[in-house]
Amino acid sequence: MEPQGFRDLIGRIMIDPDFLSELVRDPAAALAEFALSADERKTVLQAVGRAGEAPTPERLRAVKAMMMKRWAM
Repeated sequence: MEPQGFRDLIGRIMIDPDFLSELVRDPAAALAEFALSADERKTVLQAVGRAGEAPTPERLRAVKAMMMKRWAM
């Protein structure tokens, strides 16, 4: 199976709230199945912030918004 890319990641963030929560909790594990460039990975990690923080509804919305903005560029 071919690794998923940045568009796939954005799509998954938009439709899978459990995945988004996992991404916020443990970005390294959640990103393992995605083939991202260094810039894409950096963008995701910046959007997520510090790993291990509780994925509050506000934080999840902020990550979603930031990722959509990056995808639209």
